[in-house]
Amino acid sequence: MNEDKCDCKSEEIFVFPCSGGSNVGQIANEAGKDFSRLKCGKMFCLAGIGGHVSDIIESTKLAKKIIAIDGCQLHCAKKTLEYAGLKPDVHIVVTDLGIQKNYDFIMDNSEIDKVIEKIKEELI
Repeated sequence: MNEDKCDCKSEEIFVFPCSGGSNVGQIANEAGKDFSRLKCGKMFCLAGIGGHVSDIIESTKLAKKIIAIDGCQLHCAKKTLEYAGLKPDVHIVVTDLGIQKNYDFIMDNSEIDKVIEKIKEELI
């Protein structure tokens, strides 16, 4: 995990990663967790958004920024947020970063770091 610290207020930035059934879905999820551990944002519950849990949706409406991290071009995280009336401020797609989708669930930490760096770049 990239150890650079963020100077943003993590409680103001909500991160919603895909956790789909492929390596890129799991890379998205790991990047969301690591980004949250760096205190750059607060990982939040995409399943709660999809399940229309009102408290989760209302809390998300108060976020200063919403980040969706999708594994692939299906854009499930982004679409889930939009279906609930929430628009991501930042949308990252792992496969757009040159990471090939497969179903072996093997991840390299450099791939996760690449996603985190892209998120930071988009927040600037």
